Order: sequence, then structure tokens, then C-alpha cells
Amino acid sequence: MSISIGCIADDFTGATDVAGMLVRAGMRTVQTIGVPSRPLPARADAVVIALKSRTCPAHIAVADTLEALAYLRDAGCRQIYFKYCSTFDSTEHGNIGPVIDALMGALDASFTIACPAFPENNRTIYKGHLFVGDTLLSESGMRHHPLTPMTDSNLVRVLQRQTARPVGLIDFGTVAKGAQAIRDRMAELQAEGIQIAIVDALSNADLLQIGAAGSALPLLTGGSGLALGLPQNFLGFEASAEAGDSLQAPKGLRAILCGSCSQATRAQLADLIARGTPAYAIDPARLINDEDLVADALSWASTRLPDGPVAVYATAEPERVQWLQERLGVEQAGAAIEQTLAGIAQGLVNLGVRQLIVAGGETSGAVVTALEIPGLLIGPQIDPGVPWTISLGDKAIALALKSGNFGSVDFFSKAWDHLP
Repeated sequence: MSISIGCIADDFTGATDVAGMLVRAGMRTVQTIGVPSRPLPARADAVVIALKSRTCPAHIAVADTLEALAYLRDAGCRQIYFKYCSTFDSTEHGNIGPVIDALMGALDASFTIACPAFPENNRTIYKGHLFVGDTLLSESGMRHHPLTPMTDSNLVRVLQRQTARPVGLIDFGTVAKGAQAIRDRMAELQAEGIQIAIVDALSNADLLQIGAAGSALPLLTGGSGLALGLPQNFLGFEASAEAGDSLQAPKGLRAILCGSCSQATRAQLADLIARGTPAYAIDPARLINDEDLVADALSWASTRLPDGPVAVYATAEPERVQWLQERLGVEQAGAAIEQTLAGIAQGLVNLGVRQLIVAGGETSGAVVTALEIPGLLIGPQIDPGVPWTISLGDKAIALALKSGNFGSVDFFSKAWDHLP
């Protein structure tokens, strides 16, 4: 099997996000959960390997990424793409910088770009500064993220703190002139000793030009938006208009699990409850007391599932999240919520749920791992960055893995209408 694009994503929702964009561009795309241990479906133009490496210790993120890279190179991938969040989620010391360093070293790459822009979801970069809508990243809700608070909007500065490689900028004045001007600027930066360049982008048209300019680079890095500009670079590639439309969802009960505490997910959950969907709230105080929330939630859900979708959520306001973190610790609080929701997911599937929406990157990773799903076939898009998928393996499940910040206010309600 020869694959045009091999993508490594640093969380599970981000992986379905970028896979969905490749499908939109006409590429038959398979997403795997971790490095594959079984043969992939034939006729894949692109493979996305989903890792859970965004917030783990940097040395683990690097090791997992290099293992994924080795698999993709053995599969004959012609270009490697490292995908991270469109809000550049990371701590002061990584993991974006360390992973880029490791990939550049392994690929003997002297230069690459970093472009997390995703204009369709209002993530744009101008003069190296990341905006969420009209708001600087540092002034958006991301400044309160419980694991990776983003308090600096200057991506050159953010990335430079994470890598010893010199970081520069290709600004919008250059991007607006098209692919050749971007290539020329890349060459100028390399001559100046710059090894990684943040690239401005305000629209999908910009992303197409950036993708074309990077056609000869062995490694590209960015959010899912840039993936729209990659398929055009491969000679002989014929876009498949049905790349994501041929899947059929398994029949079964429906449920929603929410672990994200983002502003977007909180609004979406409120909209869902206002529409009358039964919803079970996980009480953080009971997590502290180590009570069996899994059994209680499943008992509550079992009598309601036959009547329609139900929701189980740990979504809370920032003050409530901080309260829990102060008592359990940041990592322990996150792990407790993830383990609880993963256990509930297992129980829901045992009750007959075959159509499942999961909100939150860390939550999605925990759920997919608990369900022992080896990979996903990518289906139609619900909202930008969020496609339906069908799990590979013995038990087919329709899954929508939603990044906390993505989707319209009515996302949970309308998602079922997009299920193939």
C-alpha cells in the first residue's frame, strides 16, 4: 500500500477533525487509534494516526510520535503532517515544539512551517498572532483551559519557548501574493537560519496557497484547516466525490457524553437540555468521595435510552473545575473524569448504544481506548472539523468525536440528522 499523506494527530478529536478535512478534499481517509497493529483497508489515500500526546510528558509524546512516523514511512507515505489544535494548545514547554523537533530530526528536514489556522471555525493568524473570532487567543476562553491555558497570542513567541530551533514568520503580506511568494519567503528564512516558520492565514484560499507552497517539504505542521491544501499536490491523485458519503451507520440506541468544559460545549449542552433531552450530571463532589458514578449513571440511562438520546456530562463552569482541581490536583481531576466517562461509555455500548457523540479531546481519547476501537472510517461532516465516523473492528459504532471548542450551539441536536 502506498499512501500520499501520513498524518500524526496529538489527540483523538483532532485526528477525526483533520481526517474529515482530507475527506472533504476528496481523499479516501482512514483514522487509526494509535499505531496500527492490523492491516488497513485497501485504497486509502491518507492515513491519520490518532495519539493521546497533547498533554502527556514530552518524552512520551516524542516516543509515540516517532513510532507512528516509522509506521507511516514503512507504508510509503510521501508527505508527513503533524496535526495539533487550531488554538495551538500546549504548555509552556511543549508538546508541540518537542514533537516538531523530533520529526524534523528523524526526517532530516531543515525547514518546516506551523499553521494552526482554521478560518471556518474562526481561528485565524495575522502578524503571527492567533485570533479566535475577533478576539486574541490570550483574551478568549482558552485562557481558562484546565490543562493547557493559552495566555499568549504571539505564536512565534509561544513556539520559540518550546524549541531551540529558530522560529520566524511568513506574514499575510507574503501569503496574499500566492504560493510562489510563500516559497520565496521560505527560502529567504532558511538562508537566515530560520528552521520553523509560523504562517499567517485568514481564509481557506490562503490555506490552499500555503499547502501548494509546501508541496516539496517532507514535513508540514498545523491545524486541520491546512489539510485542505494538501491533496492538490499529489500528481495522479483523483479526488473522490464520495470519499465520505458511502458509509452506513449501524442501527442502535443513541447517547451523548460530555467531558469538555469549554464555552462552546457549555452552550451546546444548555441548548440540548432546553430542547428536552434527558441529561445526567456527574457531581464532582462524588468523584472526590470515590463513589460509583458509573453504575448510577447507567442505571439512570437504561430506562430512558429506548425513548431517544440521553446525555451524561461532567461539563462545568471554570470555578467548579478549579474547585475540583484544588482538591484532587489538575492531572488527577482530569483522569478521574475521563475514567468515569470511559466506564459509562462501555456500559452504554453494553446496553445497545451504537450511535455515540463524545465532546472533548481527552474524553474522546479515553472513550475510544476503553471501547478498544482500532480505527475509524471517516464519514460526512456535521460542522467544520467534526465528521461522523464508523469504527473498525468486530462491533461497528457510529462515533462523532467533537473538540470542545467546535460546533454550532445546536450541534448535539442536529448531529443525528447528518448520520449516514
